[in-house]
Amino acid sequence: MCGIAGIIHRGEPAGIGKQMTEMLQSMKHRGPDSTGYALYGKPQDNELIMRFKVAEQHEMQQGFDIHEMVKQRRSEVDRRLQLLGAEIGSREEATEYAFRYQLIVDGDLRKLSDYIEDIEGVEILSLGSALELIKDLGDADQVSEQYSLDNFSGTHAIGHVRMATESDVDIRSAHPYWAYPFKDIAVVHNGQLTNYWSMRRYLERQGNRFVSNCDSEILAVYIGHKMEGGASLEEALRDSVEEMDGVFTYLVATSDSLGMAKDHMAAKPMVLYESEDTIALASEEVAIRTLFPYEIDTFDPYAGEVYAWQS
Repeated sequence: MCGIAGIIHRGEPAGIGKQMTEMLQSMKHRGPDSTGYALYGKPQDNELIMRFKVAEQHEMQQGFDIHEMVKQRRSEVDRRLQLLGAEIGSREEATEYAFRYQLIVDGDLRKLSDYIEDIEGVEILSLGSALELIKDLGDADQVSEQYSLDNFSGTHAIGHVRMATESDVDIRSAHPYWAYPFKDIAVVHNGQLTNYWSMRRYLERQGNRFVSNCDSEILAVYIGHKMEGGASLEEALRDSVEEMDGVFTYLVATSDSLGMAKDHMAAKPMVLYESEDTIALASEEVAIRTLFPYEIDTFDPYAGEVYAWQS
């Protein structure tokens, strides 16, 4: 059992870091193993934000050598970025093993991603002009405090609380997933895809790669692949409902949009609230009411429905 949530503000940015933390913490009972955020700030002109890790949280407890190894891996990331001609505008150390870089870089994002992730132990969590993807072990309050998310301002966000069922309890297996190598696309998902391997093989033949065996990552790459081919977000969502087998409800975000899709059996819950200024969605109504404690009208999307909103 997992829980997902999303929020989008039409117009002015808001404190989406704190809002998403409140929504996710209210669903802690649905997934205590890990928590993740995809937060969308103001797009940076000619700049990319790269979030990456150089080790797993649990590895930091495995003796003295790992601390030196972490330093070496980060130094190698810096070296390879310079070889690619990237200008590093700022470097922030979120934890000893997770970092945030602002980059000015021209060229193929796939080449950059592949070259950086060729370093043993290094994984790019997100790359984009607006997206910042943060995920780690623990509940929402713990992850938010660890990464100082309460002051994050932006237009929209999606998040996930995870109870591990088919993969490990680590950052690599936590949600959200960035749609490598498509900038600014991320997905959170509750459900199971039964045609995972056939869809994965199809997407791999198109040149895509995967960092995990989690079926949620398929959805992220699928949407990115469809949109790169010219589909709108809503069109890509509709295609996914027809082409993906299984039971699923998922949220996808791009640099300026938030979307939702539900399979034809509607086995996985989703509650939706929409006003003129704000749309909020979650696996449970309690998450929405943490932000709107007064009387509001919510509804459950029907089986096979998709929605897409723009900030």
